[in-house]
Amino acid sequence: MNMLLTPARIGPIEIKNRVVMPPMTTRTADADGFVTDDTVAYYMARARGGVGLITVEMASPEKCGRHRRHEVGIYDDCFVPGLTRLVDEIHRAGARASIQLGHGGGHTRLDICGETPIAPSAVPHPVYETTFETIVPLAMTKTRIAETIAAHVAAALRAQKAGFDCVEIHAAHGYLISQFHAPFENRRTDEYGGALENRARFGLDILRAVKSALPATGVIYRLSVEDFFPGGLPFDEGRQIAAWAATAGADALHISAGHYRSLPSAQIVLPPMSMPDAPFLDFAAEVKKRVSVPVIAVGRLGDPALAQAAVASGKADFIALGRTLVADPQWVEKVQRGEPVRRCLACNTCINEMRGGARIGCVVNGASGREKLFADSQPPRGERIAVIGAGPAGLTYASLVADHNEVTVFEKEACAGGSFRYAGKAPMFQEVEANQKSLDRYIADLVAACEMKKVVFRFAADVADAPQLLAPFDRIVIASGAAYRFGLGPIVAWALDHGISRAPGLSRLFASARVRNWFYFRARHGEAAGLKQLARPGQAVVVIGDAVRAGKSKQAIGSAFEAALLGRGSASIAAI
Repeated sequence: MNMLLTPARIGPIEIKNRVVMPPMTTRTADADGFVTDDTVAYYMARARGGVGLITVEMASPEKCGRHRRHEVGIYDDCFVPGLTRLVDEIHRAGARASIQLGHGGGHTRLDICGETPIAPSAVPHPVYETTFETIVPLAMTKTRIAETIAAHVAAALRAQKAGFDCVEIHAAHGYLISQFHAPFENRRTDEYGGALENRARFGLDILRAVKSALPATGVIYRLSVEDFFPGGLPFDEGRQIAAWAATAGADALHISAGHYRSLPSAQIVLPPMSMPDAPFLDFAAEVKKRVSVPVIAVGRLGDPALAQAAVASGKADFIALGRTLVADPQWVEKVQRGEPVRRCLACNTCINEMRGGARIGCVVNGASGREKLFADSQPPRGERIAVIGAGPAGLTYASLVADHNEVTVFEKEACAGGSFRYAGKAPMFQEVEANQKSLDRYIADLVAACEMKKVVFRFAADVADAPQLLAPFDRIVIASGAAYRFGLGPIVAWALDHGISRAPGLSRLFASARVRNWFYFRARHGEAAGLKQLARPGQAVVVIGDAVRAGKSKQAIGSAFEAALLGRGSASIAAI
């Protein structure tokens, strides 16, 4: 039995399986914070995919705590109708619904929330929200603390009115409650500062008040138990706060780590591909030894075998999958069916672009954040399809159309992967330190998914030299990628294979935006022109990915989604 797929309880609420979608800001709400059709479509994709508990993104109980533009609102009764609609849809899809009550505290700005930010102490905060600015928040008085506690209760009651099964109190990652925990950010000398018991008081007071007001609702406490910077919360103290939260009324503990001030980088909050899988799992396991309530583990747990083992071994009761479900909303269903999942790369593009002002998206899932656009997808049916190129775009297209067509992938190399066979050898992938293992694993599972759907692979088959190979097909999809100009291809491959780009003195150069953009765009050109001429009369030709125009992986894979599901590839013609 896969323990991950068995039911379990969070307080008064039974969840159909042990998979939790944690909160991640999507920017699908409108400018005022109201739920939109796109918000509903985003969460519905994950609910329909089999997730047991869907946690709607961070919503501030006070206007002054809004930390991002287009953040879902819950600080006023006017938001309840939209939230009710969202909950009803999540329930209709068979999942339970939760919402995170998260107050930005000092980690927001006047131009974002419309009010002066507040914090335990008037300590400067570096805030990045499309632009960077350092702000100094107002230190909270005891009266203001009481008002914020009351605001959390009022927001929780709105969540209950909207029909949410659970609420999650956000005490992690450098937001308001977390700011009280960290001595560097909490310089108070009253009963809310100094000793650990005092620094934990504010969050625990909120927890007690919310649980008292909502006895029939599951209350989850999400906690960073290690901040990873001098003056932050160390694990021995974080573990103690977790134990106190369990006795203060938490129905479950969501154990995370990291802070906006973490060293060497705040990226640790969402562990990037250079970090190993499950870096926070041992924190959850240590907390679980000391509490009697369920523990939710989070952080690079998207490997199905690893997630199952974490629950089966008793290290955690639930597994939270954030970026994993951005990459593959059907992760749970695929695990149930024993199918390969679409792997998250841990490249953090979803979060880094969102912080820069974009709606949430994904390198490997071209539909993420655009679910409404793909709601009425119409992939081809009953066709014989040839895909030229087994890179990420070609493999993605093949996997998306293989259920209802006969698909053959032609690849001139002896293995799949295309540019991904080298991308992890560069210093950077997107905006994080590159790791080839992450990219190789993604390609391997994508190939496995295609093979399970009866896709035929023809490796070491160059259709340019043997155009007759394409004769039997109704549709030809050119996903051959881009080639380097000036004969640079073999030189670039040699340099990456031998670690030249990561050599001391050169890694910084090759990681610079200017050099990387030259290698992505100006130094390469799409290879479609010659391959188009191989088509015979009556064959449809579609060109996707870098074969159209050299660029980055997200755009290439996104074009595969559009061509496969919407019939509007970057170039689509019928051969005459």
